[in-house]
Amino acid sequence: MPVLELLPVIQATACCAPLTREVLGGQQADDLSRSLKAIADPARLRILSMVAAHENAEACVCDLTEPLGLSQPTVSHHLKVLVEAGFLTRSKRATWAYYALVPGALESLSAFLVSP
Repeated sequence: MPVLELLPVIQATACCAPLTREVLGGQQADDLSRSLKAIADPARLRILSMVAAHENAEACVCDLTEPLGLSQPTVSHHLKVLVEAGFLTRSKRATWAYYALVPGALESLSAFLVSP
C-alpha cells in the first residue's frame, strides 16, 4: 500500500503547542485555516462522521450518496477536499473508491485548538 504524505496542515497541528500557548506564525495560521475550511462544510462534517462510523471505519462513495442526499459527483468533490486536506485516505478497488480516516488527523487538529 502506498504511503500517504500528509499535507503541512496536519504536520503543523501535530507539532505545535495549543493555540492558547503561543502566537501563531503566518504559515501556521495559513495551514490551520486551510484545515478548518476543509471541515467547515456541513456535508464534509457528516462525511467524516459517516466514514468513522462505517464498518471498518471505511466507506465507499456509494455508501454516502443516499444518506447525504447529494449526487455522486458532489459527494466525490467533498471527499476530494477532505483527502487533499489530509483527513481521509483514498484507495481504489475495481470501479469504486474507498475512503478511511487518516489516523490521528482529527485528534491533531483538536489538540491544537484545546486549552491545556
